[in-house]
Amino acid sequence: MNLRIGFGVDYHQLVEERDFWLGGIKIEHTKGALGHSDADVLLHALCDAMLGAACLGDIGVHFPDTDASLKNIDSKILLAKTAALIKENGYSLVNADTTLCLQAPKIKDYIPQMQEVIAAVLAVDKNAISIKATTTEKMGFVGREEGLVAYATVLLQKN
Repeated sequence: MNLRIGFGVDYHQLVEERDFWLGGIKIEHTKGALGHSDADVLLHALCDAMLGAACLGDIGVHFPDTDASLKNIDSKILLAKTAALIKENGYSLVNADTTLCLQAPKIKDYIPQMQEVIAAVLAVDKNAISIKATTTEKMGFVGREEGLVAYATVLLQKN
């Protein structure tokens, strides 16, 4: 069996007057992530992990922030396109393990819905998508609520 591990990370600033998209769902919060797309850090980190595992570059190669057609795009579309690229190259997702690093809002109650959304986009079982969250105990830019970070590790298998 040919297995590939990939790792992805994404950072975005938090600003007022932006919707807060995380894990493919909109969460009510006083701030939202700033970016060319909807700035969903979790989906971006997943895309990078999947692309990296298949040795296909990164999200910026496939979906550059200089492409006007991607302005404010729903990151679920980027994840679906990434999944299609992975499939075209003969791979499928075995599982994903992710960690969100943000001070607020608390997202524990949103995790099951995020898992369902991501699993549906990737056409995998919900139990193949792990989402964890942590704070930085009020240290650094995350602790000051200036930004947030997502980390993702994936396992792909050759079909």
